[in-house]
Amino acid sequence: MDTLINNTDIQRAIEKALKGTTTVGLTTKTHVVLAADKRATSGQYIAHKNVRKIEVIDNRVALTISGLVADAQALADYLRHESRLYRIRVGEPMPIKAMAGLLGLILNSSKYFPYIVQLILGGYDNGPRLYQISFFGDVSEEKYVATGSGSPVAIGVLENGYSEDLTVEKAVELAREAVYSAIKRDAYTGEGIDVVAIGSEGVKEYFFKI
Repeated sequence: MDTLINNTDIQRAIEKALKGTTTVGLTTKTHVVLAADKRATSGQYIAHKNVRKIEVIDNRVALTISGLVADAQALADYLRHESRLYRIRVGEPMPIKAMAGLLGLILNSSKYFPYIVQLILGGYDNGPRLYQISFFGDVSEEKYVATGSGSPVAIGVLENGYSEDLTVEKAVELAREAVYSAIKRDAYTGEGIDVVAIGSEGVKEYFFKI
């Protein structure tokens, strides 16, 4: 009975935590672009209006946050630490695919007491890379992706406008439009839009008011 109660409590926590936020990611031939809104909610209550939901890991990788902020921040800090250790030990940056795999292993090994997060990891090593990581540790490489409560709206905008031939400027605008469309239809998404574009030159950050 205790196991059933715990499983039910975990499921409720997951449903509550993931009912908020819209984050998106897409790739071009030269860049990865990530975007997220800035509203934090606690049920029906708007808890904060200026939350940063994109964690820059280093000058070539970033992670979007959807779910429990504390869980996501702990994972981002751990990934930063492991990335730095890898660079010291091996003498070169940690591959982004390896970062995604590491996050997936952590989430999968914790699935009975889960980190309640949906993550998008994007960056540039020998090319642009974009990975979606679910709270049970599933890892998939994507061309474009959306997470959070506004994702059903955002993914339609991405599907309609996506092309691998997009310039970085057009990709930034498409990511902004996808999150903005979710803001107009999803009560848990709002306040503003952060965007990062990552290429061989590093990370460039944008902010759009609404």
